[in-house]
Order: sequence, then structure tokens, then C-alpha cells
Amino acid sequence: MKALILAGGKGVNLAPFTTTRPKPMINIGGRFILENTIRLLKESGINVVNIVVGHKADAITKYFERGTDFGVNIHYIHQEKLTGIGDAVYRVKDRFNPGEYFILVYGDTITSANIFNYTMQSFNMAKEPVASVCLTPSTKMFGNVYLNNEMRITKIIEKPRKGDLGNYVLSGVFILPSSFFSILEKTKLNMEKAFERLIDEMGLRASIWEGEWIDVAYPWDILIANKIIMDSWEKASISKSVQFKGDMRINGPVVIEDNVEIRSGTIIEGPSFIGAGSFIGNNVLIRKYTSVGKGCTIGYGVELKNCILFGNSRVGRLSFIGDSVIGSNVDIGSGTMTINGNLDRSTVKSTVNRKVMDTHLNKLGAFIGDDAVVGSGNTLMAGAVIDTKVKIPHHYTYPK
Repeated sequence: MKALILAGGKGVNLAPFTTTRPKPMINIGGRFILENTIRLLKESGINVVNIVVGHKADAITKYFERGTDFGVNIHYIHQEKLTGIGDAVYRVKDRFNPGEYFILVYGDTITSANIFNYTMQSFNMAKEPVASVCLTPSTKMFGNVYLNNEMRITKIIEKPRKGDLGNYVLSGVFILPSSFFSILEKTKLNMEKAFERLIDEMGLRASIWEGEWIDVAYPWDILIANKIIMDSWEKASISKSVQFKGDMRINGPVVIEDNVEIRSGTIIEGPSFIGAGSFIGNNVLIRKYTSVGKGCTIGYGVELKNCILFGNSRVGRLSFIGDSVIGSNVDIGSGTMTINGNLDRSTVKSTVNRKVMDTHLNKLGAFIGDDAVVGSGNTLMAGAVIDTKVKIPHHYTYPK
């Protein structure tokens, strides 16, 4: 079976991180979202992967190339104008043979285990089209699914209104016949109508995913997805090339890559990740669910808590970065603090695509885009968003 991954969308609600990269190239748990997807497909026995690319496509094509380093054969299909999911799927029709089934994957989801294995097992039992579905706390953002007593899907509403909310949502994984392309053509590339016709003509069976699942739609979802990935780690993995300069303490499943230097007095609580070539200074505290990307420098006495640094970023001495996402090549000056909660313990609000949103999280720090500079002594409000290449001056009290 071949795979089709949709990875072309702009992901405007994930700015500032998608301003400079495609959504599937966000780093979670030390890997790009798309890298994690390809790895799980490979584990499921799928060796041929077709990827529809669009926004910032070069970031994907240059990193994965033809897939040799990942054990798969990758073909790219460019969607120059982002005209919808139906168009993206239809562009790949010539890559599949008549009568052949393929696995369709939305490229922005994270699961606690291999959802593709589970969906393929459901397909092998039924030998008919399958859609993976799951339960979420809120269904209003996703395609809602309605089932009958035989676990067959009777209706899919891609953009549900308030009165149309169901219990299950689409998980972004489908196994479909090649005849689906002709159905798409008949419905003028309307995905919702195409599913309606597929349900009427061939049927569509539900494969219920009971593990953790998230569609990474907003900046704070990156932190939730990171926790899902790290909670699946069972043991530590420390490269032999890591240099430990003095006494330190490491607890739990900690992953440390090649050529990392860690100085005396540092404490690392797992699950955590430290990427290749990073430097961790003296007396640093790295708490659970922290991911330090490749080539980062963490200064003396810094505390990192439940945060992600994409790579090649620097955090100056005596800073606190908590519940935050830091882009690539970011420079954070000494003594910088991210406030990660409100005094009244209410949920934190953040600005997304020029709209203020309630994140429904009580603990949340800052989101800092690529190439930004935050001067020394600054304090960042909970939920603060700093765009790419923004420079915030040092905060000092004298001279005024």
C-alpha cells in the first residue's frame, strides 16, 4: 500500500512558527511532525510515500529529499495555489493504479502510538474503505462523524455548526480506493460531498482510535503534542559522545544526542530531549517535557520547564523559560522571565491571527518566532506572541 500525505497548508493559526516553515516541519519531541509521520508509516510496512507540498515547500523537499535516509521512496506533488484538500488529493491520482487502495494522511496530527498500524488492521478485517475516528474534548473544530450500530459511518460534516456536533471526529487517517479520485472529480473536488458519495456507493467503516490524538492547530497545541510524544518514551537514550563536565543528575527517560556538552550542577528531569551539538551551562535545571533543539546554548542557572526550543537558539544566564515555544535562531538575553500564569489563576489568553483567544490552559508562557532577539532583563506576559525577527531592547532602569 502507498501513502498520500497532505503537507501543503499555510497553518495561519500557528504563526509565528508557520511564517517561516510548513506546519509539518514544526519540531516536537526532537523530531519534525512530518518526520514522525513517515517513521510510523515505515513501521507499518509502507515504503512509498507521496507528499503534497505547497507553503514553504523547500523546507520539506531539502530535508527529506527522496527519502533514502528514512527508508522510504518519496514523491512530491506541488500545489502552487492552496485551493483546498480535495484539490490536493486529486493532484496525486496518477500515482495510484486502478483497483488499488491507498492510505491518506493529514500531515499535522500527533498520536501516542502508531495509528496507521491500527487503521490498517481495521481495513484488513473489513476489506472496505476505512476512516479513523476518535473522541476529543471539543468537536466543533473538526470534521464530525456519525456512526450506526455496525460501526459504519453514516454522515461526515467537515465544518459543523453548533447544532450539528457529534461525538466522534475524523483523525486525519483514511484508507481509500483509487476510485475515490473519480468521485472527487464528480463532486468538483468537494471533499465533504465526495465522502457522502463514497458512503452511499461503497460504504465507509470507522476505525476508532482510543489513544491520545491532537491536530496541531494553535501554538499551544505544540506543547500538548510534545507531551503526548514524550509520554510514550520508556527509557533514556544518551549518546556516547556526550561530555559531562562535573557532577550532575539525570532522572527518567532523557534523550541526549551527539556532541552535547553538559556542565557541573545541572539537573535534567525526564522525559526531556537535548539535540545534537547543544551546550548546557552550570547549574541549569531542565524540567519535564522540555525539548532543546540542535545547536542550542543554555547559560548558567537557567530553568527550562515544559518548553520547546526549535534549534540554534540561545538563552542567557539566570533566565526562566516555562510553558513556552521558542523558534529557531532566537537570542534570549540574561535574566529574561516568561510569566506562565495569571495571578487569579484564570485561563491564559493569547493572540492568534490577530484574534484574542482563550487557550483554556492555566499555565502558558510565550511564543517567540524565528530570528527574534529578546534583550536582557525582560519579563514576557503569559500568552505573549513575538513575531519573527522582532528585536526587543534590553530592559534597564538607569539611565532613564
